[in-house]
Amino acid sequence: MDTEYLNSAELYYREAFARNIGLLTQQEQEKLRASKVAIVGMGGVGGAHLFNLVRLGVGKFNIADADSFELANIQRQYGAFIDTLGKNKAEVMEKIALSINPHLEINSFKEKISPENIEEFLSGVEILIDGVDFFSIEERRFIFKEARRRGIYTITAGPLGFGSALIIFGPEGMGFDEYFDINDGMSYLEKIVAFGVGLAPAAFHLKYINLNYMDMELKKGPSSVIACSLCGVLASIEVLNILLRRKRPKVAPFYLQFDPYQRKLKEGYLFLGNRNPLQKVKRWYLLKKLRKRWNI
Repeated sequence: MDTEYLNSAELYYREAFARNIGLLTQQEQEKLRASKVAIVGMGGVGGAHLFNLVRLGVGKFNIADADSFELANIQRQYGAFIDTLGKNKAEVMEKIALSINPHLEINSFKEKISPENIEEFLSGVEILIDGVDFFSIEERRFIFKEARRRGIYTITAGPLGFGSALIIFGPEGMGFDEYFDINDGMSYLEKIVAFGVGLAPAAFHLKYINLNYMDMELKKGPSSVIACSLCGVLASIEVLNILLRRKRPKVAPFYLQFDPYQRKLKEGYLFLGNRNPLQKVKRWYLLKKLRKRWNI
Protein backbone atom coordinates (compact mmCIF):
# COMPACT_ATOMS: atom_id res chain seq x y z
CA MET A 1 0.00 0.00 0.00
CA ASP A 2 1.17 3.50 -0.81
CA THR A 3 2.78 4.99 2.33
CA GLU A 4 1.06 8.26 1.41
CA TYR A 5 -2.17 6.82 2.79
CA LEU A 6 -0.54 5.69 6.02
CA ASN A 7 1.10 9.03 6.60
CA SER A 8 -2.01 11.12 5.90
CA ALA A 9 -4.98 10.69 8.21
CA GLU A 10 -7.21 12.50 5.70
CA LEU A 11 -6.26 10.36 2.71
CA TYR A 12 -6.39 7.14 4.71
CA TYR A 13 -9.81 7.83 6.18
CA ARG A 14 -11.38 8.92 2.92
CA GLU A 15 -10.17 5.84 1.04
CA ALA A 16 -10.59 3.28 3.84
CA PHE A 17 -14.23 4.18 4.53
CA ALA A 18 -15.30 5.15 1.02
CA ARG A 19 -17.68 2.17 0.69
CA ASN A 20 -19.79 3.51 3.56
CA ILE A 21 -20.81 6.46 1.38
CA GLY A 22 -24.22 5.83 -0.11
CA LEU A 23 -25.39 4.33 3.14
CA LEU A 24 -23.98 7.37 4.93
CA THR A 25 -23.44 10.86 3.58
CA GLN A 26 -19.95 12.32 3.61
CA GLN A 27 -21.06 14.67 6.39
CA GLU A 28 -22.37 11.74 8.45
CA GLN A 29 -19.11 9.87 7.95
CA GLU A 30 -17.19 12.87 9.24
CA LYS A 31 -19.51 13.04 12.23
CA LEU A 32 -18.67 9.43 13.09
CA ARG A 33 -14.98 10.20 12.71
CA ALA A 34 -15.28 13.03 15.25
CA SER A 35 -17.39 11.01 17.71
CA LYS A 36 -16.16 9.30 20.87
CA VAL A 37 -17.57 6.02 22.17
CA ALA A 38 -16.67 4.22 25.39
CA ILE A 39 -16.83 0.44 25.63
CA VAL A 40 -16.41 -1.25 28.99
CA GLY A 41 -15.40 -4.89 28.60
CA MET A 42 -13.33 -6.24 25.69
CA GLY A 43 -14.47 -9.84 25.73
CA GLY A 44 -16.92 -11.61 23.41
CA VAL A 45 -19.42 -8.77 23.23
CA GLY A 46 -17.15 -5.76 23.81
CA GLY A 47 -14.66 -6.94 21.20
CA ALA A 48 -17.45 -7.26 18.63
CA HIS A 49 -18.63 -3.74 19.43
CA LEU A 50 -15.18 -2.26 18.94
CA PHE A 51 -14.48 -4.21 15.74
CA ASN A 52 -17.74 -3.09 14.12
CA LEU A 53 -17.51 0.54 15.17
CA VAL A 54 -13.89 0.93 14.06
CA ARG A 55 -14.82 -0.42 10.61
CA LEU A 56 -17.88 1.84 10.57
CA GLY A 57 -15.50 4.77 10.93
CA VAL A 58 -15.99 5.96 14.51
CA GLY A 59 -12.78 7.82 15.24
CA LYS A 60 -12.38 8.00 19.03
CA PHE A 61 -12.65 5.39 21.77
CA ASN A 62 -12.14 4.76 25.44
CA ILE A 63 -12.02 1.02 26.10
CA ALA A 64 -11.58 -0.86 29.37
CA ASP A 65 -10.92 -4.39 30.62
CA ALA A 66 -8.81 -5.61 33.52
CA ASP A 67 -8.86 -9.27 32.43
CA SER A 68 -6.49 -11.24 30.20
CA PHE A 69 -7.38 -13.67 27.43
CA GLU A 70 -7.52 -17.36 28.37
CA LEU A 71 -8.07 -20.54 26.39
CA ALA A 72 -11.82 -20.69 27.18
CA ASN A 73 -12.22 -17.36 25.32
CA ILE A 74 -11.08 -18.81 21.97
CA GLN A 75 -14.56 -19.93 20.91
CA ARG A 76 -16.18 -16.50 20.96
CA GLN A 77 -13.92 -13.55 21.80
CA TYR A 78 -12.60 -11.46 18.94
CA GLY A 79 -9.14 -10.83 20.41
CA ALA A 80 -8.50 -14.40 21.63
CA PHE A 81 -5.71 -16.10 19.65
CA ILE A 82 -2.91 -18.43 20.63
CA ASP A 83 -0.46 -15.54 20.68
CA THR A 84 -2.72 -13.29 22.80
CA LEU A 85 -3.43 -15.77 25.60
CA GLY A 86 -2.36 -14.27 28.92
CA LYS A 87 -2.36 -10.72 27.53
CA ASN A 88 -4.62 -7.91 28.73
CA LYS A 89 -7.80 -7.71 26.67
CA ALA A 90 -7.92 -3.93 26.39
CA GLU A 91 -4.30 -3.79 25.26
CA VAL A 92 -4.82 -6.49 22.63
CA MET A 93 -8.00 -4.91 21.28
CA GLU A 94 -6.35 -1.50 21.08
CA LYS A 95 -3.66 -2.99 18.82
CA ILE A 96 -6.29 -4.70 16.65
CA ALA A 97 -8.25 -1.45 16.33
CA LEU A 98 -5.12 0.46 15.32
CA SER A 99 -4.32 -2.20 12.73
CA ILE A 100 -7.64 -1.30 11.08
CA ASN A 101 -7.34 2.47 11.45
CA PRO A 102 -3.85 3.62 12.53
CA HIS A 103 -5.14 7.17 12.98
CA LEU A 104 -7.65 6.32 15.71
CA GLU A 105 -7.71 8.20 18.99
CA ILE A 106 -8.00 5.34 21.44
CA ASN A 107 -7.31 5.10 25.15
CA SER A 108 -7.24 1.71 26.85
CA PHE A 109 -7.89 1.27 30.58
CA LYS A 110 -6.29 -1.92 31.85
CA GLU A 111 -8.09 -1.81 35.18
CA LYS A 112 -11.71 -2.01 36.29
CA ILE A 113 -13.79 1.12 35.98
CA SER A 114 -14.22 2.56 39.47
CA PRO A 115 -14.95 5.84 41.23
CA GLU A 116 -11.25 6.65 40.82
CA ASN A 117 -11.20 6.52 37.00
CA ILE A 118 -14.83 6.91 35.89
CA GLU A 119 -14.42 10.64 35.22
CA GLU A 120 -11.52 10.04 32.85
CA PHE A 121 -13.21 7.05 31.22
CA LEU A 122 -16.40 8.97 30.38
CA SER A 123 -14.71 12.26 29.50
CA GLY A 124 -15.94 13.53 26.13
CA VAL A 125 -17.92 10.34 25.51
CA GLU A 126 -21.22 10.52 23.59
CA ILE A 127 -22.29 6.87 23.99
CA LEU A 128 -21.30 4.10 26.39
CA ILE A 129 -21.62 0.45 25.35
CA ASP A 130 -21.87 -2.29 27.95
CA GLY A 131 -19.57 -5.25 27.47
CA VAL A 132 -19.33 -6.12 31.17
CA ASP A 133 -19.40 -9.80 32.09
CA PHE A 134 -22.94 -11.01 32.80
CA PHE A 135 -22.14 -11.88 36.42
CA SER A 136 -20.51 -8.50 37.30
CA ILE A 137 -23.74 -6.86 38.37
CA GLU A 138 -22.34 -4.26 40.79
CA GLU A 139 -19.80 -2.96 38.28
CA ARG A 140 -22.58 -2.67 35.72
CA ARG A 141 -24.92 -0.83 38.11
CA PHE A 142 -22.21 1.70 38.97
CA ILE A 143 -21.25 2.42 35.37
CA PHE A 144 -24.83 2.80 34.18
CA LYS A 145 -25.63 5.16 37.04
CA GLU A 146 -22.61 7.35 36.30
CA ALA A 147 -23.34 7.48 32.58
CA ARG A 148 -26.94 8.52 33.18
CA ARG A 149 -25.82 11.20 35.64
CA ARG A 150 -23.73 12.67 32.83
CA GLY A 151 -26.54 12.46 30.26
CA ILE A 152 -24.80 9.73 28.24
CA TYR A 153 -26.79 7.11 26.34
CA THR A 154 -25.86 3.57 27.37
CA ILE A 155 -26.48 0.49 25.26
CA THR A 156 -26.55 -3.05 26.56
CA ALA A 157 -26.71 -5.94 24.10
CA GLY A 158 -26.66 -9.29 25.86
CA PRO A 159 -25.86 -12.67 24.25
CA LEU A 160 -28.69 -15.12 24.88
CA GLY A 161 -28.17 -18.59 23.45
CA PHE A 162 -27.79 -17.95 19.72
CA GLY A 163 -29.57 -14.59 19.93
CA SER A 164 -29.30 -11.17 21.46
CA ALA A 165 -31.29 -8.73 23.52
CA LEU A 166 -30.95 -4.95 23.22
CA ILE A 167 -31.93 -2.27 25.73
CA ILE A 168 -30.99 1.42 25.58
CA PHE A 169 -30.80 3.64 28.64
CA GLY A 170 -30.78 7.39 28.18
CA PRO A 171 -31.09 10.67 30.04
CA GLU A 172 -34.84 10.11 29.81
CA GLY A 173 -36.85 6.95 30.47
CA MET A 174 -36.10 4.38 33.16
CA GLY A 175 -32.69 4.08 34.78
CA PHE A 176 -30.88 0.75 35.10
CA ASP A 177 -31.91 -0.08 38.68
CA GLU A 178 -35.46 1.11 38.07
CA TYR A 179 -35.94 -0.98 34.93
CA PHE A 180 -34.40 -4.15 36.37
CA ASP A 181 -35.95 -3.51 39.81
CA ILE A 182 -32.63 -3.99 41.59
CA ASN A 183 -31.67 -2.50 44.95
CA ASP A 184 -28.88 -2.80 47.50
CA GLY A 185 -30.95 -4.94 49.85
CA MET A 186 -31.16 -7.86 47.40
CA SER A 187 -28.87 -10.90 47.46
CA TYR A 188 -26.37 -11.45 44.66
CA LEU A 189 -28.50 -14.25 43.18
CA GLU A 190 -31.63 -12.07 43.26
CA LYS A 191 -29.80 -9.31 41.39
CA ILE A 192 -28.45 -11.68 38.74
CA VAL A 193 -31.86 -13.25 38.20
CA ALA A 194 -33.48 -9.82 37.94
CA PHE A 195 -30.90 -8.75 35.37
CA GLY A 196 -31.29 -11.93 33.30
CA VAL A 197 -35.10 -11.87 33.33
CA GLY A 198 -35.27 -8.15 32.58
CA LEU A 199 -32.77 -8.44 29.75
CA ALA A 200 -34.81 -11.14 28.03
CA PRO A 201 -38.56 -10.65 28.55
CA ALA A 202 -39.35 -12.90 25.55
CA ALA A 203 -36.88 -15.59 26.77
CA PHE A 204 -36.55 -17.30 23.36
CA HIS A 205 -33.26 -18.94 24.40
CA LEU A 206 -34.75 -20.83 27.35
CA LYS A 207 -36.35 -23.31 24.96
CA TYR A 208 -32.98 -24.79 23.99
CA ILE A 209 -30.28 -23.64 26.45
CA ASN A 210 -29.21 -26.08 29.17
CA LEU A 211 -29.09 -24.14 32.44
CA ASN A 212 -27.31 -27.06 34.13
CA TYR A 213 -24.13 -25.63 32.61
CA MET A 214 -24.56 -22.29 34.38
CA ASP A 215 -22.23 -22.17 37.38
CA MET A 216 -22.99 -19.38 39.84
CA GLU A 217 -19.95 -20.16 41.97
CA LEU A 218 -17.46 -19.99 39.09
CA LYS A 219 -19.57 -17.31 37.37
CA LYS A 220 -19.65 -19.10 34.03
CA GLY A 221 -22.36 -20.12 31.60
CA PRO A 222 -23.01 -21.09 27.97
CA SER A 223 -22.24 -18.45 25.33
CA SER A 224 -21.57 -18.52 21.58
CA VAL A 225 -19.73 -16.48 18.95
CA ILE A 226 -23.01 -16.27 17.01
CA ALA A 227 -24.71 -14.40 19.84
CA CYS A 228 -21.70 -12.17 20.54
CA SER A 229 -21.46 -11.20 16.87
CA LEU A 230 -25.17 -10.40 16.77
CA CYS A 231 -24.80 -8.20 19.87
CA GLY A 232 -22.16 -6.21 18.04
CA VAL A 233 -24.46 -5.70 15.06
CA LEU A 234 -27.47 -4.58 17.09
CA ALA A 235 -25.47 -2.20 19.26
CA SER A 236 -23.60 -0.70 16.31
CA ILE A 237 -26.74 0.28 14.42
CA GLU A 238 -28.06 2.02 17.54
CA VAL A 239 -24.76 3.88 17.92
CA LEU A 240 -25.13 5.03 14.32
CA ASN A 241 -28.74 6.13 14.89
CA ILE A 242 -27.93 8.06 18.05
CA LEU A 243 -24.75 9.75 16.80
CA LEU A 244 -26.26 10.74 13.45
CA ARG A 245 -29.68 11.48 14.93
CA ARG A 246 -31.40 9.46 12.26
CA LYS A 247 -33.97 8.00 14.63
CA ARG A 248 -35.01 8.80 18.16
CA PRO A 249 -33.75 5.94 20.32
CA LYS A 250 -36.35 3.78 22.05
CA VAL A 251 -35.13 3.75 25.63
CA ALA A 252 -36.09 1.44 28.49
CA PRO A 253 -38.66 0.07 29.11
CA PHE A 254 -38.56 -0.59 25.34
CA TYR A 255 -36.54 -3.69 24.45
CA LEU A 256 -35.61 -5.75 21.41
CA GLN A 257 -34.86 -9.46 21.18
CA PHE A 258 -33.77 -11.40 18.10
CA ASP A 259 -33.05 -15.12 17.98
CA PRO A 260 -32.01 -16.31 14.47
CA TYR A 261 -31.96 -19.93 15.64
CA GLN A 262 -35.65 -19.71 16.51
CA ARG A 263 -36.30 -17.22 13.68
CA LYS A 264 -38.04 -14.96 16.16
CA LEU A 265 -37.96 -11.21 16.64
CA LYS A 266 -39.69 -9.34 19.43
CA GLU A 267 -39.79 -5.59 19.95
CA GLY A 268 -41.74 -4.68 23.05
CA TYR A 269 -42.52 -2.19 25.77
CA LEU A 270 -42.16 -3.76 29.20
CA PHE A 271 -44.67 -1.82 31.28
CA LEU A 272 -43.18 -1.11 34.73
CA GLY A 273 -39.99 -2.90 33.72
CA ASN A 274 -39.20 -5.82 36.00
CA ARG A 275 -41.95 -4.71 38.36
CA ASN A 276 -44.41 -5.93 35.75
CA PRO A 277 -46.48 -8.71 37.42
CA LEU A 278 -45.51 -11.31 34.80
CA GLN A 279 -41.84 -10.46 35.24
CA LYS A 280 -42.19 -10.91 39.01
CA VAL A 281 -43.60 -14.39 38.46
CA LYS A 282 -40.68 -15.28 36.14
CA ARG A 283 -38.17 -14.03 38.69
CA TRP A 284 -39.83 -15.98 41.52
CA TYR A 285 -39.89 -19.20 39.46
CA LEU A 286 -36.27 -18.90 38.30
CA LEU A 287 -35.04 -18.05 41.80
CA LYS A 288 -36.83 -21.06 43.23
CA LYS A 289 -35.35 -23.31 40.56
CA LEU A 290 -31.79 -22.03 40.99
CA ARG A 291 -31.92 -22.11 44.79
CA LYS A 292 -33.01 -25.73 44.69
CA ARG A 293 -30.25 -26.65 42.22
CA TRP A 294 -27.48 -25.00 44.26
CA ASN A 295 -29.01 -25.58 47.72
CA ILE A 296 -29.02 -21.88 48.44
